[in-house]
Amino acid sequence: MANRDGNTYGVKTGAGAGRGGAGRAGVAGRTGPGGGVGRRAVAAAAVLGGAVALTGRSPAWAAPRPGSPVGAGAAGGLRLRLPAPSGPYRIGASVLHLVDHKRPDPWLGAGSVRQVMATVWYPAGDVRGRPRLPHMTPRAAGSFASWAPRTHPQVPPTGVDWAATATHAHLDAPALTGRRRPVLLYSPGGGDPRTLGTCVAEELASHGFVVVTLDHPGDASEVELPDGTLRETVFIGDPRADPKLFRTVIETRLADVRLVLDHLGGLAGPVSPATGRRRDQPGGALPRGLARALDPHRVGVYGHSAGGTTAAQALYDDRRIAAAANLEGYLSHPGTPTGRPGPLFPVARDGVDRPLLLLGTDGFRNAEFERTWSAAVARSHGHAAWRQIAGATHATLTDYAALAPQLQAAGLITAEARAGLVGTIDPARSVPLLRHLVRTFFARHLGTP
Repeated sequence: MANRDGNTYGVKTGAGAGRGGAGRAGVAGRTGPGGGVGRRAVAAAAVLGGAVALTGRSPAWAAPRPGSPVGAGAAGGLRLRLPAPSGPYRIGASVLHLVDHKRPDPWLGAGSVRQVMATVWYPAGDVRGRPRLPHMTPRAAGSFASWAPRTHPQVPPTGVDWAATATHAHLDAPALTGRRRPVLLYSPGGGDPRTLGTCVAEELASHGFVVVTLDHPGDASEVELPDGTLRETVFIGDPRADPKLFRTVIETRLADVRLVLDHLGGLAGPVSPATGRRRDQPGGALPRGLARALDPHRVGVYGHSAGGTTAAQALYDDRRIAAAANLEGYLSHPGTPTGRPGPLFPVARDGVDRPLLLLGTDGFRNAEFERTWSAAVARSHGHAAWRQIAGATHATLTDYAALAPQLQAAGLITAEARAGLVGTIDPARSVPLLRHLVRTFFARHLGTP
């Protein structure tokens, strides 16, 4: 069953779950040449406390090439562009691989360990000779071309070269030094990859923030792991139709956020316990200067849809988080088939004592948002603020806001489909507005980057 924004969710079981794969509620392990972050990068990575591995630079993350062989919507397709960020700083980006050896992956079962992929976006120094990071790797783009029309029916199944889009960030460029900067974590919407949060992440980094965008494997449409495995979503239908499943989804996401928070202090520290060297020196896991740019005492979290739910509840759960922004995520568990409302998440039931932004759209607002967001605002005693973007809908709060008009201009979707995906608001207004609202909120509550 599809939810109101067209996202599909629910667990796939049986033969072929995850496309190419696992015979249980897990995912296939696709491997082969030409994919992944690279085995050599993993072998050279530092391991922090036996729990986290950080990948280094890999050829798979080099600048995209036109016509890359990525399957549906590949060679000769439309090449989409991301809007340039407005800040004064050049941007660097580095891809991280985190492994939680203490936690099994709930979508793979016993004997597994939880792996999370992330991209760190940061103000960069000298970017000469550093390739631009692609929006998606070729293999991830091929999977995305297949999955995106299922989660967002307005997205065309063919005609787009998803691997050809470049970000404005330079891969593993040295970080701009001189001060420690606030760190923001981003959790994407259900069924979406972290790449659909690039427009806001780049904007924040261009204004001085360090941003960590997370993927939640098994949940996201596709996640490419360092060994070349392409993990695709195990879900179909609406997770809120199954209270137990939805609880597992959010609990897993919250644990992924904690995994990053648990190691921010170590990443920002001067010496790696694994190597005895600074992590930003040659042979370390992070680009030069990045470790010294992280301020683990000024941390915020934001997210879209299920990621917004995650961000808000993480603020309630974890005192290390100083502020959070929920971009249109429900704050309640699913209701009953008879129409009885589900219980509120603690963040809405009890409120919070630190800043919480609730940012929604008029096109997605419904009675459940009214009930749960009103409760969070009322019980937070001035710490929570509710803002709404007019003429917009759920996916306006993602990169689709910038991409949908290009799809329409190329004749790949109709005006009606565009409005269904991102509303009627002009992207020349919606993209800067979203960026501004998120950036100024965190600048106000975390201090000058």
